[in-house]
Amino acid sequence: MIITSTFIDGLKIIQPKVFGDNRGFFYESYNSKQMFEFGLNMNFVQDSHSLSVGGVLRGVHVQKNFPQGKLVRCIRGKIWDVAVDLRKESETFGKWFGLELSSENKKQLYIPEDFGHGFLVLSDEAEVCFKVTDYYHPGDEIGFIWNDPDVGIEWPIPLGMKIILADKDKKWQTLNEIFPEI
Repeated sequence: MIITSTFIDGLKIIQPKVFGDNRGFFYESYNSKQMFEFGLNMNFVQDSHSLSVGGVLRGVHVQKNFPQGKLVRCIRGKIWDVAVDLRKESETFGKWFGLELSSENKKQLYIPEDFGHGFLVLSDEAEVCFKVTDYYHPGDEIGFIWNDPDVGIEWPIPLGMKIILADKDKKWQTLNEIFPEI
């Protein structure tokens, strides 16, 4: 397993070692000992799994009082996964990092607590699995609009793709409206 740091402290790219032959492949998607060796000492409490059609953009979300660390991977299809640093004391507050996750590249993204998270489905369909460090708490989720010009996430939207948003994601404000004191 190769774990690579990004320019945002705590945000890690995880590339598992894949063993493949004419029968298919095998890899460990999670190994707590190896994660611990790289300073990732988290306790996952829940696995979640989503299926989305092409053009679906989920996010950008964060739980306010019950933050979740997330280990995200795409097991079918292809997504553009984005993490935004929302730690108020961080030097990289409001900065984003994006990475293509796919069933082909088998990369994963570890997103620490207090980060916004979202993804765009780039294939016809995509199945996304993620482990989280706290349970989902209805009513605790906040978010900001996916195309906030101050954050400037560069979503790789293919020509002609129609973005599909949940009703809640259409109503989010900008990051500066959510955190006016920053």
